[in-house]
Amino acid sequence: MPNPFSTKSLCRFTQEKRSSHFHGLRYACLPLLLVGCQSPSLTQLPIWETGSRPVERISQGAGEGPAWHPEKGVLFSGEGSILIWKPDQKVQALVKDAGTNGLLFDHEGRLLTCEPLHRRVRRLESDGSWTTLTADYNGLAYNTPNDITVDAAGNIFFSDPRYGDRDSMEMRDDLGRAIEGVYCIRPNGTVDRVITHEVDRPNGVLVSADDSFLYVADNNNNQSDGARKLWRFDKEADGSLDISSQKLIFDWKTSRGPDGMTQDALGRIYVAAGVNRNKLPYETRLPYPAGIFVFSPSGEWLGHLPIPHDEVTNCAFGDPDLRTLYITAGGHLWTIRTAYAGAIPWPATTP
Repeated sequence: MPNPFSTKSLCRFTQEKRSSHFHGLRYACLPLLLVGCQSPSLTQLPIWETGSRPVERISQGAGEGPAWHPEKGVLFSGEGSILIWKPDQKVQALVKDAGTNGLLFDHEGRLLTCEPLHRRVRRLESDGSWTTLTADYNGLAYNTPNDITVDAAGNIFFSDPRYGDRDSMEMRDDLGRAIEGVYCIRPNGTVDRVITHEVDRPNGVLVSADDSFLYVADNNNNQSDGARKLWRFDKEADGSLDISSQKLIFDWKTSRGPDGMTQDALGRIYVAAGVNRNKLPYETRLPYPAGIFVFSPSGEWLGHLPIPHDEVTNCAFGDPDLRTLYITAGGHLWTIRTAYAGAIPWPATTP
């Protein structure tokens, strides 16, 4: 795949001929074009709002997560707690000592949390109480639940990698090999492992806007030959995956691999990845410096937004029109205005 950081410019065009429905959002996948490519024969669809540039909002605390609430503001994981921020206000602790990573509001506006410190997944109910959705699989403790997504039927998917020390890992197969998997929590509360060894170290997860696919970020940054890839799997309505459908979307090679991700109303995927400084021997700045990488639903690389802080960990849409992308990077919170609204479970995007 062409590299926009090489001397050759990238101009990719793809057309998806499919109409889809995602919880009140109707959209038609339209021609997708890299911003800046000039061709009178093609209809240009921008990624960013005209004249928009990244703006740093806060300089510490925004480690991971982000999830936007229309009344409370943007939530993120940082300093061991769930923090919250609104423009012109100071960062406040919403839930202290939560030990969270990925955050997401489900279709009913309830907060879903991956809690690697406590090795569980929970939900904050509308009445303020907490429900533990899962704390073990077949009696074995999870590694460190990392990121979370939900489909139209209410199936919740979460990744369970292990970064750092691995001595306390309990998830192993019959041959004793460590399992870093992806799990599905069904609406009835049962839990199934849907990915076992098909990826190296799953990180970010995302159900596509048309509910057809599960994207999985595969980011093993503890080994020089570890995976730094984005995969796509066909997903059934019941939450099961067709493992044989596994498709490589992008490979960051020796750079830092994909982390959290989100999508807009056209189904374009926004992926946090890359690194600004070499972290030898495991990660290199080139060929893909840190920022937000944008892809079409079929995997065409559309653009890159540089972010100067390491590590760029996640992103999420927010604000009343869902056209602001919130980006967490090395404790800093950045925003940029986008040309199209985000497609998130809640609040629903309006046509």
